[in-house]
Amino acid sequence: MFSTLFRRLSRCLAAIALALGLAVPAGALTFDQTLRIAEREAPSLAAQAANSQAARSAAIPAGALPDPRLGLGLQNLPVEGPSAWDLDAERMTMQRIGLMQEVPSRAKRRARVELAQAGIMLADAQQAVERLEVQQGAAQAWIAVLAIERKLTAFAELHAQNQLFAKAVDARLAGGAGLAADSVAPRQEAAMLADREDALVREQALARAQLRRWVGEQAGQPLSGGWPKWPVDADEYHDRLQRHPQLQLFDPLSRQAQADIDRAIAEKTPDWSWGVDYLRRGREFGDMVNLSVTFDLPVFAGSRQDPLIEAERASLARVEAQRQSIARTYQLELTDALAEYQRLDRTLNRSEDTLLPLAEEKVRLAMADYRSGRGALNTVIDAREQLIDARLRHIDLARDRSLSNARLYFAFGADHQ
Repeated sequence: MFSTLFRRLSRCLAAIALALGLAVPAGALTFDQTLRIAEREAPSLAAQAANSQAARSAAIPAGALPDPRLGLGLQNLPVEGPSAWDLDAERMTMQRIGLMQEVPSRAKRRARVELAQAGIMLADAQQAVERLEVQQGAAQAWIAVLAIERKLTAFAELHAQNQLFAKAVDARLAGGAGLAADSVAPRQEAAMLADREDALVREQALARAQLRRWVGEQAGQPLSGGWPKWPVDADEYHDRLQRHPQLQLFDPLSRQAQADIDRAIAEKTPDWSWGVDYLRRGREFGDMVNLSVTFDLPVFAGSRQDPLIEAERASLARVEAQRQSIARTYQLELTDALAEYQRLDRTLNRSEDTLLPLAEEKVRLAMADYRSGRGALNTVIDAREQLIDARLRHIDLARDRSLSNARLYFAFGADHQ
């Protein structure tokens, strides 16, 4: 009993401190801190950082020549007769050591470099997308916890009002008015409030667990601050649509596809290689040297290189078509998200300016009628239930507007460059 009262008192004090703008207590978790911690500790971001580093390392040898080849061998070694397996008996027998270097065409090496650079761009774009997803996930988790704790704070006030309600009923009964059964109503309401509060405590545990996914053990700290809010400029969001993080992935994908086309076209350019061999013979015979140059002969381009070129061009067309399709999808999503945010903003303002004041006024009038003997207790109970629902709905609307605001910002308003 004492612990329950202490918890409710703590919530009331927290609400008063927030309303008065008192200093943030040490150890409190703000919204900005949540984003920073999530970005610093997210394993998925560490994986993307490693992916970017791997792409950069892989790009270093992209334009380099292949490793040279070292060749060792014996030539014209007799295997029969009296000089079998004798390296010095036959003048044609030679011990060979050679070096060969393949030289791909300049166009192929340039295409490989371009492909590697596109891989770096893609890894960086994927890292940026993952960073924004982590920030958005952490933001949503923090907002969800804040909403539940705002409701729990509201319940502390509702419990205090319930006690005043019980005293009003007892006072009327003591004055000889009302029915004896009326004394049950405040206790029924208190039990109903306790049930709904218990459900919120469970939701709070789940929401804290979700927040812990992003910030670790610091998710257990009390929250500090109000609903996060970013300016909503529809024109600016439409202008920045092409910088949506998912759309930015298509720039390196298109660059990769173009590099594949260039590499396929470069297959028509012949590669060449050079080699030098030193041939050692017996002591009484002179040593020799071989020099060689070889060239590829792409003489069947119509059945080999040309089909590959067309295939890579089709891949580039597919990437561009996907970009256009997804851009239209996000255009629709942006329009819908802006309309939803505006609806929630108007509904929240209406709740704050009209519905909540009317619900509170209705309770006051119903209680005044009840105390004067003109009103029925059921009218008071109905008015109080409507007030409870109005307060909780107001918090839900504030949460939903904040979540909508966050989705708009991280998708269309954040700096994705």
